[in-house]
Amino acid sequence: MTLRTSKVAALLLLSVHLLHASALPAASSYEFNAYRMQQYNLHQDKHGCRGAIVVAEARSAVDTSLTRRCVIMKLPDFSTERYLEAKNQNAAAVLILLPQNISSVPEDIVQGFMVAESQVLQKETLMPVYVVPEDDQLLCMYEEVTQAAATKSASVLVRVLRSIITTTSFQILVSNNSPIKPITDTTIITLEVRMTATHTQQLYPFQYNIIMLAGEDPPTIVITAHYDSFGLAPWLAYGADSNGSGVTVLLELVRLFHHLYSDPRSQAPYHLLFSLTGGGKYNFLGTKRWLEENMDHAESSLLHDNVAFVLCLDSLGTGDELFLHVSRPPKPGTPQYSFIQQLEQIISARFPWVRFGTVHKKINLQEATLAWEHERYGMKRIPGFTLSHIENPKSELRGSILDTMAEVDIRKLKRNTVIVAESLARFMYNLSDKGSAKDMQVFKGSLDIQDSRLSALMSMITSVPRAVQLMDREPENTLLISSLEQEFKHYLQQVHRHTFHPDRRDPEITFFDQMKQPMMMYRVKPAAFDLFLGGCIAGYLGIVYYAIQTFGNVYTKLKATMKAKHQ
Repeated sequence: MTLRTSKVAALLLLSVHLLHASALPAASSYEFNAYRMQQYNLHQDKHGCRGAIVVAEARSAVDTSLTRRCVIMKLPDFSTERYLEAKNQNAAAVLILLPQNISSVPEDIVQGFMVAESQVLQKETLMPVYVVPEDDQLLCMYEEVTQAAATKSASVLVRVLRSIITTTSFQILVSNNSPIKPITDTTIITLEVRMTATHTQQLYPFQYNIIMLAGEDPPTIVITAHYDSFGLAPWLAYGADSNGSGVTVLLELVRLFHHLYSDPRSQAPYHLLFSLTGGGKYNFLGTKRWLEENMDHAESSLLHDNVAFVLCLDSLGTGDELFLHVSRPPKPGTPQYSFIQQLEQIISARFPWVRFGTVHKKINLQEATLAWEHERYGMKRIPGFTLSHIENPKSELRGSILDTMAEVDIRKLKRNTVIVAESLARFMYNLSDKGSAKDMQVFKGSLDIQDSRLSALMSMITSVPRAVQLMDREPENTLLISSLEQEFKHYLQQVHRHTFHPDRRDPEITFFDQMKQPMMMYRVKPAAFDLFLGGCIAGYLGIVYYAIQTFGNVYTKLKATMKAKHQ
């Protein structure tokens, strides 16, 4: 009996040692940066996440009990239904793990996430929502909480024993006690550069079939694109297709037409005005303020003169469709109508597989936000349109943290750049009667559009997140604005930078701080494990105490037994 007791004591000691060795210390932790969901007020409408503090245990999205828990989701887990389920159960927070390589994610999962992302941002919530790039530590946490949720289908006894002996729980903590504050000094920057036609009337007064009276200034073509990005979390919004591709096309057009306008003999009878506007994702506020400054205050603005049309470039980095969005159908004989004809001819002659269409949508002043940038010009009675591969203005493709370089096809971006450049040139120089769109190419040879340049421009633009909240605060973002300005100055010295600030008394847009937070993950055993471990230790000590107390009797019996054998 004594030998059996010794074996039990040894096994119990070994079990306690193994259990203690398998449990990480409660102080074991991992710190990482987490990026909070958008929070902003547009006019009187509130959007995004109003909470920031998190002190909760991590749970899987498939867990049945989410109350006061931090729900961990990977990309395939995140949907509008699961988000609302977590919200309805009063979850403490939602933490979304973002893959490092978006290109490896199946397209249906990407589209599903974008749809949910767009819908979630329509309303406000008090529940903190964070996004964080995946790493080994976070993936390990995700696997363990998922396995823990899976065991809940087992019997009650198995679940209790597992939770006592093997389960490791994770505590998620964001302990910034300072309140969320509105950002009152947001700056929206717009860059503008001009190419003026100064000699065309004297050299070629009748070549372009444009009737200009003596002393009359040539009409102006405005080409514009907004450079800011949008997504669930501002710090992760790189906006490659929307609208890094539009900015890239505009910068390439500046290079191409600078070569033509640098020689007075090759200038077209049009002024060109290029602008990169901020605040495009927030009702095109940068465009609105820029128009107000140019039309209401600047007497020398080209917008005061005859504007042929405004061409807005938006999301041109992928797809085999192109849509020209207009507020009212152009009438035959107008510059807008002629330009659309050139677009159709270039596409049908050189890129017949591209589907092209005109989408007519009236400006609805009852809506809180405008659909496209050209509508800002339309409200000032300036004719314009937006060219994009996106047909629906409410498409989820126009604002997502998954809109990265992986979503852009450089070959299609080059094709769309060629379409815009050749169509503009044929319209401006009236080349319809000079040769077919297929045979007569303006931009070739030294003016050819290079894949390498487009790729380099896209890499520069998507090197940092371009959310409006960050553009005037982070050094990398201010450097990007300076780089865009230098790209303009490389071809034209007179670059105008316009800086706009919101009205402090009645701001149209209000952003909030704490978009990037340090988050802690603590790996701990549940309280029941401490009770179990304490019981094991108490039992072990009891056995040792009993053995010591009875050692004399055991020794006497053993001695008597040995004597009996010798006799």
